[in-house]
Amino acid sequence: MAFGRLERSAGSKPMSEINMTPLIDVMLVLVVIFIITAPLLASSIRLDLPRTDAASAGSPPAAVMLSVDKSGQAFLNDKPVSGPELAAQLAGIASADPDTELQLRADASVPYGRVVEIMGVAQQAGLGRIGFVAEPDKPGP
Repeated sequence: MAFGRLERSAGSKPMSEINMTPLIDVMLVLVVIFIITAPLLASSIRLDLPRTDAASAGSPPAAVMLSVDKSGQAFLNDKPVSGPELAAQLAGIASADPDTELQLRADASVPYGRVVEIMGVAQQAGLGRIGFVAEPDKPGP
């Protein structure tokens, strides 16, 4: 038996160019993923910021405490006031400093209508900043 030389076909030339189409497809998919997830990541960043005395906030805004007990009686800075007195005193406070914050503390059993009525009196007097004061829940056992 004679062994002869097997003829080989000429091999293909090496490719000297990079096909950019798959690279561009992958990059566009990544851009779309980042565009969709970026807003979600911004709101969930949890930071443990360092503490320093130099970075203290400015003076807190003036605040007035308005409490409403179970019976619906209003107390301005722990002094009982009637409806017309409340409107007059709140107007005086608003004329002195319109940025004063009204901190509203209402008993849980006070009807919603009474709270809205007091908020209306405060807004008519010129106090637009109203904060609601509540106690935090007690942690479970």
